[in-house]
Amino acid sequence: MKKHKIARVVPNSIAEEMEIEVGDLLVSIDGQEMDDVFDYQYLVQDDYLEVLVEKQDGEEWLLQIDKEPDEDLGIEFDNGLMDCYRSCANRCIFCFIDQMPKGMRETLYFKDDDSRLSFLQGNYVTLTNMSDHDLDRIIKYHMSPINISFQTTNPELRCMMLNNRFAGEALRKVDRLYEAGITMNGQIVLCRGINDGKELVRSIEDLMRYLPHLQSVSVVPVGLSRHREGLYPLEPFTKEDAIITIDIIERYQKEVYEAYGVHFVHASDEFYLLAERELPESDRYDGYLQLENGVGMMRLLFDEFAAAREGLKSYLKKHPKLNAVKRRISMATGRLAAPYIRELAGELEGMLADTRITVYDIRNDFFGEMITVAGLLTGQDIMAQLQDKELGDRLILPQCVLRSGEDVFLDDYRLSDLEKSLQVHIDIVKSSGWDFVEAIMGEKIYE
Repeated sequence: MKKHKIARVVPNSIAEEMEIEVGDLLVSIDGQEMDDVFDYQYLVQDDYLEVLVEKQDGEEWLLQIDKEPDEDLGIEFDNGLMDCYRSCANRCIFCFIDQMPKGMRETLYFKDDDSRLSFLQGNYVTLTNMSDHDLDRIIKYHMSPINISFQTTNPELRCMMLNNRFAGEALRKVDRLYEAGITMNGQIVLCRGINDGKELVRSIEDLMRYLPHLQSVSVVPVGLSRHREGLYPLEPFTKEDAIITIDIIERYQKEVYEAYGVHFVHASDEFYLLAERELPESDRYDGYLQLENGVGMMRLLFDEFAAAREGLKSYLKKHPKLNAVKRRISMATGRLAAPYIRELAGELEGMLADTRITVYDIRNDFFGEMITVAGLLTGQDIMAQLQDKELGDRLILPQCVLRSGEDVFLDDYRLSDLEKSLQVHIDIVKSSGWDFVEAIMGEKIYE
């Protein structure tokens, strides 16, 4: 019998009221054992539960609980899956983890391909690790959305790209998800000369058959680090390649929109910036379903900034003294976004009488210059390139440079170490335009 150790009890929750404690074991709900979080999430939905808990002294409590439908019990587990994580069975020719240098923390080398993480955390899965049992439970429990890394719908090509002879056959699982009405999102990591061009056209046309349950597909360029010794020879996209890719995608956006009222397939911001094409208007992103894949992040930032800028104008009218405050601020980000961040900073400088903002674009020496996104910057690159620069009173960094929920960079440098080395106070700013403006102002100005 599998028992699940409780790691946290949420304050003022049902669990706390029932005197469930950290260290207790969850044994069953309504007499049913649980393999993992799929079972737990399904069983906990009812408005009446009989929960069997084993206390730390071995005593068993059978708790009868009346609650609102969908109300959570308020217990959390050491492992969010309530089970072991499943590692990836593929050896993808584009895998970024294979391009990591040696000597980094062990967790960075773990390749997950767990369908349960797709539901819980939004991870993208290839379906090659999804068993029939998993598929049956997803359908039974109607778990959604499920995020799928397609790469291509050509079965033979998919086997080659994933280095897995079952990768093509795994695509059949999408048919079952579609027939069951499971909401899905898709991703295509585009590799130059492999799954682009005509193969991309084929993939988009094949995936359109799964509308509306497949609600979006992102197309993102493969990331190529400088640590590719012995790996499949991949080439970076050129400006001309990016233009061709965008033209293909926008052609199908128009076709799908006429039939379904959504744009469905989206090129990542990187393609638009590489092509030097204007970003799509906000309505074309269908509610920004693919932000985590870098689709629409810059457009959303611009739109939020425009609204925040108008809010700042009103705020300055009420607090005119803030307009004359002396501010000497520096910002650092990846090379991809730096020109646009510099543009926004310039607009604020024009509004504030004595504010000067210097934006530094950080070259990624750690992974290589072809990696230009801020989320893969390291503490050591930021430190080395800003060491002798004029940083003003504060340095602002985007939140994506830090490990989620921690003050640690990708290379294990700590924020405090960077502050000490650069001798400057560092503020971390979230990705929204509102947070951008407040970070410059140095205070909260929006409700």
